[in-house]
Amino acid sequence: MSYAEVFSEIKSEFMHADVSGIREHLAYQFNITGESSGIFYVEIKDGRLYVEPYEYYDRDVVFTCSAQTLRKLADGSMDPIMAFTLQKLKVEGNFDKALRLKEMIDSYAGQKKGKD
Repeated sequence: MSYAEVFSEIKSEFMHADVSGIREHLAYQFNITGESSGIFYVEIKDGRLYVEPYEYYDRDVVFTCSAQTLRKLADGSMDPIMAFTLQKLKVEGNFDKALRLKEMIDSYAGQKKGKD
């Protein structure tokens, strides 16, 4: 799978997140390692979500993982805290803000499980 395909899939998953209640500014950069390597960012600003295929220099957190791990995180089948514990996800930066990623994923992953 190419970086473009991985990015498109991840963006599609993340765009289901309900961030309307998040008023703080959050900026995450994702570094994908391995065969589908690349960089993209997720920004939450004024209750709106942006996912773009660029490096974000004023970021709060950098997440580094393989495309396979990222896909599992994005679809809710892998918990970000568990991925970090198992050393499948490297986290650099503000850990309090990093934990907000789980809230974002949970906002749509729970809805998907209810539909299954």
